[in-house]
Amino acid sequence: MDQEDRIALFLDYENLALGARDHHGGRPFDFRPIADALAERGRVVVRRAYADWSYFDEDRRMLTRSHVELIEIPQRMGASRKNAADIKMAVDAVELAFERGYISTFVICTGDSDFTPLVHKLRELNKRVIGVGVEKSTSALLPPACDEFLYYDRLEGVDIPPARARRGRPTRPAEAAAPADQDLEQVAAAEEPVRDVDALAVVVAQTVAGLQGGAGGAVTASRLKLTLLRKDPTFSESDYGFRTFGELLRHLAAHNVVELAEGPAKGDPEVSLPEHGDREVAFGLLRTVVGELAAAGGPVALSGLKNQLRRARPDFSEQKLGYRSFLQFCKAAATGGVVDLAWNSEVDDYLLTPR
Repeated sequence: MDQEDRIALFLDYENLALGARDHHGGRPFDFRPIADALAERGRVVVRRAYADWSYFDEDRRMLTRSHVELIEIPQRMGASRKNAADIKMAVDAVELAFERGYISTFVICTGDSDFTPLVHKLRELNKRVIGVGVEKSTSALLPPACDEFLYYDRLEGVDIPPARARRGRPTRPAEAAAPADQDLEQVAAAEEPVRDVDALAVVVAQTVAGLQGGAGGAVTASRLKLTLLRKDPTFSESDYGFRTFGELLRHLAAHNVVELAEGPAKGDPEVSLPEHGDREVAFGLLRTVVGELAAAGGPVALSGLKNQLRRARPDFSEQKLGYRSFLQFCKAAATGGVVDLAWNSEVDDYLLTPR
C-alpha cells in the first residue's frame, strides 16, 4: 500500500452537475464513474464537494452514500455563489497540499478555467494533478495545465443519450419507425469524434524517438504513457478502441511501428523503434526514386521529393519511422550510405544523388 498514490478529490459540483445535465439531455450527474476511474489510479483519502446544497437535494444523498464530504457554500445577498465556492475550494486544496505531504495526487473536478492557477500552484508544489470535466462545458485552457485530464463523458459507465434527429414533416407511425431509428444512429455516428490510429502511430513513434535520443535509457511502456499524457493530458487509448495501453502497443508492434521487448518489470515492456523492417524498405524506396529522377535530369531537389515517394508508395510517412521531418529522414539515409545529400546555395535547396 505504501506504493499507492494518495489522492485528494475536489469537486466544483455546480459546474460539473449542471454541465452534465445541460449536455446529456437532462440526465442526472453520476459520481460512480469518477470514483471507479480514480480507484484504478490510487487510494482516494479525501473527497470533498462544494456547492449550495439547497439546489442539489437528490445529489446530496448520492454523494453521501459515496462518502463525499459536502462543503456548504450558501448563497448570500449581494455575493457571488460561484466565486465563494471557487475561493473556498482553492484555499482548501492548497492548505491540504502543505499539511498532508503524503497526498501525491489532486483531482480537480471542474471545467472552469478559473481553477487553472490552482492547478499550476499544485504542480509547483510537486503534486500530480488530474482534471475531470464535461467535454462541452470545459474551458480549452484547463486540460493542458493538468498532468492528465479525464472527460466525464468518456468514462466507463457514463450513459450518453443519442442525439435527436431534426424534426421533419409529420409522417404516419408505420412509415416513420424504421427511418427514425436509422437517423438517430447516423446522427450519433456523425457526432462521435474520429480517432485516427495512423495519426496516433506517428505521435508514438516520434515520442519514442525523442525519449531514446534525449534522456537515454530504456523506454518502458509506463514511461511512454506518462510522456504521451504530458504532450496531451486528454490522451486515452480507449478513444482509439483499445482496452489497455498494452493492447495499443501490441497493435503498433504488429504494424512494425514499434518493437516490444521484456522490460525491467512484469507487464511493463521496453519499447523501441524497429532497427530494420519498414525503415530499410523506406530507404530502399528513397534510393530507387532518387535514382530514377537523377537518371532523367541530374541531382534531385529535396523540395517535392516526398510527393514523388508517395506516388510510388501512398502510405509512406517518415514520421511513422520516428523522424520529425523529411529532411531528418533524408539525412539518416545519407548517413546510412543510401544517398548523397548536400546543400546547394544556387538553388537554395538540398540536392540528392544516388550512391
